[in-house]
Amino acid sequence: MTIVIVDYGAGNVLNVAKAIEYTGMSVKISKDPADIANADGLVVPGVGAFAKAMDQLKAAGLVEPIKDYAKSGRPLLGICLGMQLLFDSSTEFGETEGLGLIPGQVVALPQQKNYKVPQMGWNKNEVRLENPLAKTIDDKYTYFVHSYYVVTDKKYIAATVPYGQVAVPSIVVNKNVIGVQFHPEKSGLDGLSLWQSFQEMVVGV
Repeated sequence: MTIVIVDYGAGNVLNVAKAIEYTGMSVKISKDPADIANADGLVVPGVGAFAKAMDQLKAAGLVEPIKDYAKSGRPLLGICLGMQLLFDSSTEFGETEGLGLIPGQVVALPQQKNYKVPQMGWNKNEVRLENPLAKTIDDKYTYFVHSYYVVTDKKYIAATVPYGQVAVPSIVVNKNVIGVQFHPEKSGLDGLSLWQSFQEMVVGV
């Protein structure tokens, strides 16, 4: 079984691939729609700005292949900016349409006394909904780097981290589509455990 990492020029694909390979899964980095269509599990990584990332996905002709994959029922995991791209839209540098796989909007973290933007560093996860990936990091610290966060219905929020007055969704789920705001590949053994749980989801489909 093969996990395909979508390579569209806006993700830290090599570090993500190494983390996945550590769990024993076969990994392929690709921007070929055929590889995406045939993947057993799909990972959409991402760093940088929402609008630019969407432009790069469109330029590579990958928006529809990712949407079609999501309809297949196989596990799809978005990481950091890749998680945000799963939503309807973002306000970063103006309103930009996302992939629309999970209802909601990406907005800027508010300015709060004693809390810097971006959130950068370790934060403790609290599980809100039962989910295999969320269970892995319940009460565990994972590594975050982001200035925007998602606003969505609580039925899609599997875990959160506190950041001042904001409960930042750290894991979101809509059926087979999952997103994590933190970086599993930078989150030590707990991050590796999350990849193990993702592997189990892929094998179980």
